[in-house]
Amino acid sequence: MEAYKRVFVVVLDSLGIGAMPDSEKFGDVGVDTFGHILDTQGALDIPNLTKLGMLNLHPSFVMEGVKKPMGRYMRMAEASDSKDTMTGHWEMMGIHTTKPFVTFTDTGFPPELIDELEKRCGKKVIGNKSASGTEIIEELGEQEIKNGEMIVYTSADSVLQIAGNEETFDLANLYRCCEIARELCMKDEWRVGRVIARPYVGKKKGEFKRTSNRHDYALKPTNATALNALKDAGYDVISVGKIADIFCEEGITEGNHSDSSVHGMEQTIDICRKEFNGLCFTNLVDFDALWGHRRNPKGYGEEIERFDKNLGVLMDEMRDDDLLILTADHGNDPTYTGTDHTREYVPFIAYSKKMADGGALPETDTFAVIGASIAENFGVAMPEGTIGTSILDRLV
Repeated sequence: MEAYKRVFVVVLDSLGIGAMPDSEKFGDVGVDTFGHILDTQGALDIPNLTKLGMLNLHPSFVMEGVKKPMGRYMRMAEASDSKDTMTGHWEMMGIHTTKPFVTFTDTGFPPELIDELEKRCGKKVIGNKSASGTEIIEELGEQEIKNGEMIVYTSADSVLQIAGNEETFDLANLYRCCEIARELCMKDEWRVGRVIARPYVGKKKGEFKRTSNRHDYALKPTNATALNALKDAGYDVISVGKIADIFCEEGITEGNHSDSSVHGMEQTIDICRKEFNGLCFTNLVDFDALWGHRRNPKGYGEEIERFDKNLGVLMDEMRDDDLLILTADHGNDPTYTGTDHTREYVPFIAYSKKMADGGALPETDTFAVIGASIAENFGVAMPEGTIGTSILDRLV
């Protein structure tokens, strides 16, 4: 018998809560995404996260926890050898990644890859370096438009990104080029986690603006996940935001593209008002893409406040047999050096109207407790080769 008819997992992309013991190995010392936002910005207007126990989980000298938190909360450590979006989400659903994806942060992509990409796409590549997406478009956008070229760049993540002007490159052609890049990057030595189409509009510097027509071309998960188990058993698996891209549609029964994190929460609220039986899995990417990578703690804090308002609406709309889980996939400390993700613990906060009380849970050494707990709730077996032990008995 299901403890919950519906489970909502909402990923606040990159909202880490402090350095993991092995963070130095990843070049991250003393990182703390949520804590440093509070340190630099002061108290945030987040009454719903506060009453669920976020400040009990992560104490701060600028904000206090509550005496009787409504949520059940703990820190989760990542078992996978990574601090990547894909590996974090995959691990939530049972995949343990032991070999990190390839990065090209220091060198750019090799000539052999660029030559083949130019030949098959019919466009000359410009850029080919690690850069901020908005900055490289400002730098090279006019040249790309004038000469019909193609902006290719990477970051500290395992990613190949292609930026193209929607009016002159053509969106369908941009997607075609990204599909070619994804095929090329299946080679072991070029195996990046994601290829991303980064369309933008505007005609000159100062006017360029990226659009919401971003599309991720991720590797297929290396193993079946809890999502596959749920779908195969006939349950709904509804994705919001880039979840469907991260899992290459594997195990998804309905996908919903989001224009922003606020839109993603609005979509989640709308889904909550409808009938379904299974999982709604939401990623809110703006925390990471707009504020973490751009090292903007003020914008990050304001995004958390916007989220908190819609969190309150979602909590009101939830039914007695709904379970909500809030978490993150890695850190991205906006006060730290560079522009990379940061190796951090992430929050796990669970809430249901039928929980008698809240409080702390024991820390766990993997994100995979999420998928295992959801699978147990719906009475389905996790696929062979997955990791994670259910904590469902602590969530009812």
